[in-house]
Formats: sequence, C-alpha cells, structure tokens
Amino acid sequence: MRLTEPVGLSGITTWLPDSAQTAERAVAEGLVDADTAADLGYSALPVEPEAAPPRMAVLAARDTLRRTGTDPADIGLVLHAWMHYQGHDLWSPAHYVADRIGAHDGLPLGIQQVCNGGAAAIETAIARLVADPGLELALVTTADRFPDSAFDRWSGDYGIGYGDGATSVLVHRAAARRPDLYLHALESMAAPRLERMHRGRDPFGTAPRSVSERIDIRRTKKAYFEEGGKAEFSADSRSRLQEVVRRCLAAGGVDGADPRLRHVVLPRLGRTTLEEAYVKPLSEVTSAPALLLGETTGHLGAGDAAAGLADLVPLLAPGDHALVVSAGAGFTWSCLLVSG
Repeated sequence: MRLTEPVGLSGITTWLPDSAQTAERAVAEGLVDADTAADLGYSALPVEPEAAPPRMAVLAARDTLRRTGTDPADIGLVLHAWMHYQGHDLWSPAHYVADRIGAHDGLPLGIQQVCNGGAAAIETAIARLVADPGLELALVTTADRFPDSAFDRWSGDYGIGYGDGATSVLVHRAAARRPDLYLHALESMAAPRLERMHRGRDPFGTAPRSVSERIDIRRTKKAYFEEGGKAEFSADSRSRLQEVVRRCLAAGGVDGADPRLRHVVLPRLGRTTLEEAYVKPLSEVTSAPALLLGETTGHLGAGDAAAGLADLVPLLAPGDHALVVSAGAGFTWSCLLVSG
C-alpha cells in the first residue's frame, strides 16, 4: 500500500498483566523441557489470571486515549483483532471495546486474521481513512489470553511461547496531529495453500474444541509436515517474507541499505525460530539489524505488530526509519515502514 502522505500512529500502548510465569518455573513444573525452553529464549511469559481479552483491550485503549488526549466520541472506527477465544460465543468483542471506551458513534469492526490480526487491522484502518475523507480517527486494539485449560502456552506449538496481553494504537492523518510514529508504507502478502498447517488431518468440528479439548497446534503441524508440507512452508515463508519487505521498502521509497533504516522489528517468536526463519532471510534484503523484543512477553497473539511499534517509539529519532514485520497462520505476512 503506497501512501501519498504518511499516516500517524499515536498513543501506541502495550498492556501486560502484573503476573508472569518464568521459564525456570515452567521447566520445574514440567510445562516445558529444558532444551525447548532454551531454544525459545523467553525468560518469562505474562499470565493474566482473570480478565477476559476484551477487558484487557479496553484497558490498553483507555491508556491510548489518555496519552493522546482523545475524546472517545471523536473516534469514527474501532477495530479489534484477536487470535484466541474472547469470552463469549456468537458475540462481537469489537462492539464491547467501543462501548466500554465511550466510542458510541464509532463503527466497531472485528478482525480475525490470527497472529497477523493487528497488522491487518491497521491496514484496514488506513484503507478506510483513505477512502472516507470524513473519517478522522480510528482506534485499533488487540487482545489475547491463553488459559491453561484450553491452551498450552509453553509446549502447544513449535518454536513459540504465548503470552497474555493487549495493545492499542490511534490511527489518523499525520497532518492533523503530530504522531508518535509516521507510517509511510504497509504491504501484505499471503500463501493460502499453507492453511493446512493449522488444520492438519483434523475433521471439521461442529463447535469450538469439539475435535480436541485443548488446542494442540503441534498435532496439526506434525500432520502437515508428515505429508511433505515442511519444504513447501519453508520455501513459501522465505520467498513471501523477503518479497513483502522488498515491496514495503519500494512503496516507501527506501533502500534496504539506507542508513536511515535503523531496525527491523520481528514477531515475538522463539529465538531459534527467529534466527532461522526471519533473521537469515531478511539479512539478504536489508542491512538493518533485527530487533528481538519478546524475551519477557512471548508471542502476544494478534498484538505483536503493535507491541513492536510501541517499543520503537523511544528508539527512533526524527528521520530514523524502521520496519515492523508481522505474520500469521493462513499464511499472511505484513510489513510496515515507519519513522520517528
């Protein structure tokens, strides 16, 4: 998406619970073996014991509103993205977020694109801003919680540990107010044939978790790999990742070796997975160093992209640029080019 003028991102917030489970404790309790914990590289994963994800999103959103001095009545669009269960069946968490923050005239919209949901929501907000001159402010939130009864946060997936948390960001025209970050370009690419990785050989269920009482991503990935999918995924992942970054740089008019490009922010996956699947392929596209930011948060579901943006704010001086890379099951890859 080539923007004729930068879009503003303001009040970028990452909300994390006060409690966390350390890797040391997880190993001691048999939740993950020592070798896997070392490969993941997380020191701890945040754990929210009570609050439902939409409630967490509201807390993050209120912080964004407070920090930007925004009247919620002025928000015309509220987008909420998530990966895991939000607390009710046949219900819209986006409407809950809008109501609880006081955006009573805003249009709520739910975005369900798994781990890439936050980036997809920002992209949707920008498209609406471009298409509708009357829309001034859009609020994007994400929230995910991975309770032990339904999800094994340490060992339920390969190369990823899952942390509870929420994010929020105000999306607006940069000319209207000075933002925390300027967004210059956003590109997305997909490889739909990879959807089988999270379906495996499982039959279609009739209700949530009717096939398996506990979500087991390793089971579906193992089935996919046993059918020869590993080479397919590796090739598609590498090519799509590199191409989406190239397209984003081109759309923003920045070269991969440009000295203004200070960082590449990666998804909050395990350390070994990041080194093999992200750091090495991206080193062929840009000389900017990779930032691995998930040591104390783990993978935040749909929130990795926005959390990465929040961490960039104090790191970028005016004129400094950075890339934020996001990816999600399906598969979809997104890349955002921002500056301070």
